[in-house]
Amino acid sequence: MYDIIVVGGGIVGLATALRLKEQRPSLKLLVLEKEQQVAEHQTGHNSGVIHSGLYYKPGSLKATNCIRGYQMLLDFCDEEGISYDLCGKIVVATRPEEVPILQGLYERGLQNGLVNNRKITAGEMREIEPHVKGLEGIWVPYTGIIDYKAVTEKYAERFQKLGGEIRFGEKVVDVRLAGGRTHISTESGGSYETRLVVNCAGLYSDKVAQLTHDQEVKVRIIPFRGEYYKLKPEKEHLVKNLIYPVPDPNFPFLGVHFTRMIEGGVEAGPNAVLAFRREGYGKLDISFKELGETLAWPGFRKVAAKYWRTGLGEMYRSFSKTAFTKALQELIPEIQESDLEPGGAGVRAQACDYDGGLLDDFAILESPTAINVVNAPSPAATSSLSIGQTVSERVLARL
Repeated sequence: MYDIIVVGGGIVGLATALRLKEQRPSLKLLVLEKEQQVAEHQTGHNSGVIHSGLYYKPGSLKATNCIRGYQMLLDFCDEEGISYDLCGKIVVATRPEEVPILQGLYERGLQNGLVNNRKITAGEMREIEPHVKGLEGIWVPYTGIIDYKAVTEKYAERFQKLGGEIRFGEKVVDVRLAGGRTHISTESGGSYETRLVVNCAGLYSDKVAQLTHDQEVKVRIIPFRGEYYKLKPEKEHLVKNLIYPVPDPNFPFLGVHFTRMIEGGVEAGPNAVLAFRREGYGKLDISFKELGETLAWPGFRKVAAKYWRTGLGEMYRSFSKTAFTKALQELIPEIQESDLEPGGAGVRAQACDYDGGLLDDFAILESPTAINVVNAPSPAATSSLSIGQTVSERVLARL
């Protein structure tokens, strides 16, 4: 019998388990992870950016947790000797219509406490990133790079040192309440009892949430694959640190950008295309069952009707290196197709409600048996310890 079982061994699940164990060492805690190691999916496939909190609506869960989590993350890394680099980034307006959006971003950053951000001219941008072309930009000195898989592994190590348990190869398939206790069954035949479930299952968080609710959960995870190219070593000099475009304010993605990586090299991307399975990292990875569930969801059909032009453009870039290169040339005109080689890919768990809203904020749903983190895309990795604190406060109030 456990006090709490956390479902999901990604960065949010391990951060939550760690914060709970730190605050209440006597609690008997278990993390169930369906893979054979931590950080196998969203955490292990992201671009490794430490986000500042620039983009998020002041007062939202994303803003408050990113800003608080940013410092918590850095403090943790300093304690554990995990390397990171606060190298800064520039956000570049390349077209006149983007200039007022850029100004809005700058003001939002100030509202979120990012007082060291500054507006920069085209000339100042080229002093920071000599190969960039743009009208004006924002210099964001808070932004950095890190290896989030290494962070998650250290969360797991510290959690286990405090007496927490992690069991791998345990995919949760059933959650039911009986006799005042919550019973969890796994695909491998495992059976566990707990007082409370904490669902941090990422790409399958809606599925686990549905197991804990009697009525239909009005949210579905829509998987979006982000594909990257890498700059060839001889072209890495074109990018000093991080270069971002002005994002589309109506779409919850940041656009293709350039990111120097902590282990070396420069990534270019990602695009954002509908994945045909939730863990579909390749263009031809298809689960007809999961794709059918996505297409059947009324909210997704409304999203598709609204953003079909954007979606087709992203899909075109997925299959056309020429089109992908053209998007990158908006920021660095010197980039050529021959400068790019295939990189990795990740899948973003983007929650979509019944009415076609792509949830912009973190979302937590509670039921009698569980606390479900059903939307935790970027900047969840940066915010992980703060999200863990937010969830742990709700957990401890329930026990």
